[in-house]
Amino acid sequence: MNKRVLLTILLIATILSPARAVLKEQNLENTLSILRTELTNYHTELERQSGFMKEQQTQVVDKLFGIMNKSSQNSLMLYSQRPEYVFDLAYACHEATEQYHDYKKNVLPFRNFITKTNSEIARYDSLINTLSSMHVASLNQKALIDKNVCLTLAINIRHTLNDNSNQFNDYIGYYQSTESQLKHLNDYANKRYSEIQNNIFSNAGDNYFKIISKLGMNVRETRESIESKYFIKTKVPSQWDSRLIFGLFAIMGFYGFIACFLNILSIRFLVPKRFRTESFMSKRTCIIMASSVVSLAIILGLTRFIFSEQNFIIMASGLLVEYTWLLGVILISLLLRLDGKQIASAFRIYSPLIFIGLVVIAFRIILIPNDLVNIIFSPILLICTIWQWWVIRRHNKNIPKSDFAFTYTSLLVFIVSLISASNGYTLFSVQLLIWWVMQLTCILTITCLRGWLKGIAKRKGYDKMDIKKTWLFDLIYKVILPMLGVYSFIIAIYWASDVFNLSDTTWMIFKKNYIETKWFSASIFSIAEVIVLFYLFSYGNRCFKAFLKLHFEKSDHSTAASKNVMAKNLVQVIVWGIWLISALAIFHIDNTWLVVVSGGLSTGIGFAMKDILENIYYGISLMAGRVKIGDYIVCDGTRGRVSSISYTSTIVEANDGSVIAFQNSQLFTKNYKNMTKNHGYELDCLEVGVAYGTDIHKVKQLLHDEISKLDCINKDRDINITLKDFGDSAINLKVLVWVPVLSQNDADGCILECIYDTLNKYNIEIPYPQREISIKHSEDAVKS
Repeated sequence: MNKRVLLTILLIATILSPARAVLKEQNLENTLSILRTELTNYHTELERQSGFMKEQQTQVVDKLFGIMNKSSQNSLMLYSQRPEYVFDLAYACHEATEQYHDYKKNVLPFRNFITKTNSEIARYDSLINTLSSMHVASLNQKALIDKNVCLTLAINIRHTLNDNSNQFNDYIGYYQSTESQLKHLNDYANKRYSEIQNNIFSNAGDNYFKIISKLGMNVRETRESIESKYFIKTKVPSQWDSRLIFGLFAIMGFYGFIACFLNILSIRFLVPKRFRTESFMSKRTCIIMASSVVSLAIILGLTRFIFSEQNFIIMASGLLVEYTWLLGVILISLLLRLDGKQIASAFRIYSPLIFIGLVVIAFRIILIPNDLVNIIFSPILLICTIWQWWVIRRHNKNIPKSDFAFTYTSLLVFIVSLISASNGYTLFSVQLLIWWVMQLTCILTITCLRGWLKGIAKRKGYDKMDIKKTWLFDLIYKVILPMLGVYSFIIAIYWASDVFNLSDTTWMIFKKNYIETKWFSASIFSIAEVIVLFYLFSYGNRCFKAFLKLHFEKSDHSTAASKNVMAKNLVQVIVWGIWLISALAIFHIDNTWLVVVSGGLSTGIGFAMKDILENIYYGISLMAGRVKIGDYIVCDGTRGRVSSISYTSTIVEANDGSVIAFQNSQLFTKNYKNMTKNHGYELDCLEVGVAYGTDIHKVKQLLHDEISKLDCINKDRDINITLKDFGDSAINLKVLVWVPVLSQNDADGCILECIYDTLNKYNIEIPYPQREISIKHSEDAVKS
């Protein structure tokens, strides 16, 4: 069923939608009056649309019979296929399963409409019963008339809805009669699909040496298959006539020649001379080929659009468009990545793969018999394998390393395909080759885009810009391209299977849970989804951290570092936590199992991680504002600058050059000092001694005046010089001065030097430590 029929059903459903509901009014009389108006409008609309509905219903019936006719046509096509014509059989199976899937989707609006209409009929039945059993003694004359009119309208609307429902029930009956035929056809097609899969992967035919040993008989059988398939003339014209098949190739060749000729003329006469640089002229041949391929793809697309009723042309042009995409991607990738000297060598190393891709596409278009494939495909593979080995020997030194890897991978695929075909797995070798062709196309497309974006980033200097200017580039380069890389494997297999029209079956294989347990399930597609989400959340993590860093630096540069550390850790926990929850949901991991496992582990982990959790708690407290990166602290007599704060430890770069790691819990339990938390200055206490008899007041004034002239002190705070104590050899003075925390050692030296110079300048003695020793002799010693 096409979109027009679905639109018709939706339009009819809209026409037959229920009238607006009546809300609670002031009294029953007003409610009946408004209900009469609503039912009158709805009934008038139904009457007005009755002619249109009949016309649309006629179209629906015609489409229904068209679906039934197409079902019969697909049945005849599928049941008449010979098993040795694998390509023909795969095409017929695809058409049958495709129609069944379309049927399952398009019959749903009809059934929903019938269900909705039956609900409306039941609602109007209730409305009719309510109006019929209503007590009229308390109603005035107008309300009584409104009640009777509402009852009449409700009965008429109910009859109209019932008639429409009965008519559409007949249409559903037609669908149900077709459903059994389509379901049987779909089951038969899936059974044949299974046989095709077994022929590709499991059931080997005769190996090539056995075919060669019976070459005469095989050639006769192949000739008979070719003559019966392509050269038996029928009086009835067919869209799959051999003349049309070979005529299409001739026309495509002609159009390809015309496109190439026009592009040569365009480059020769229309391209301005300023663009004809040495680099351009060295790539001219590749440019002509690439533009010709693009032109041919456009022509193929127009051909498919113009001949939309020709099934063969639709199928053939679609496959040729995919092939031109492969060829165009290779050529454009070479133009963007390589210089003129490398392009010729690079094109030659891809030539065997381009040729074998064309051969396989041609096999698919002409629906070649298996007998002919078994005879000619192994020699073709042998030639291509030798060809690939020869171009590697000749041209691999003149190509980039990435293409170097692709060439050896292509050679390996050729060798595996040749071995498979020689041992009877011809269809598997075809499948393997077309997969690698499609996979390489995807890889080169991504490589081409990656190289182009990398060049743009280098020219514009994105590596030196902030996230505000590079977020879109990062999204494409770091998210979309890796996502395409992940999905390219699935897409390549999907397209390769489409050669045998096994795309639906392949999609089922991708979504099948190969790990299926009570607590966990995983499929190829779900694994790909989790990997893609990893790239997406990784990008989100980087963007959030970059934007927060800019915000903190703009709002308060002094606290930006510490706030950024805390925000970075918080964002990582949130982002990767959401990713983990999403991954668990995709893999259908049972919550009960998680609770049981986490409950068992939490006790042991809790005891084992007690200290770690304590450090994390104190780390969050530190990052909340107690200490920030760049602060100068004193802990256990160690002075240094905080270089980093994590959840478990704080790193301090000491003044002596050593790096000390304090656990956050230890830092909290110790009496550490934050020397830069307040204003960046600390009170320094220096001592100096002068000789007894010195004028203390004069010394204090001299030292105050001289120290005040220094630049290494805080001039906003006064210098305080007091007498500390009386020493053994000197009067000790205490100099209290505010100095910068970060340069405290240098400031101390500068102040002490100033004190010494001042005392020397004014001849104020700094006494040496003196000690008097009295020696007493005993009387015996004196007498002796």
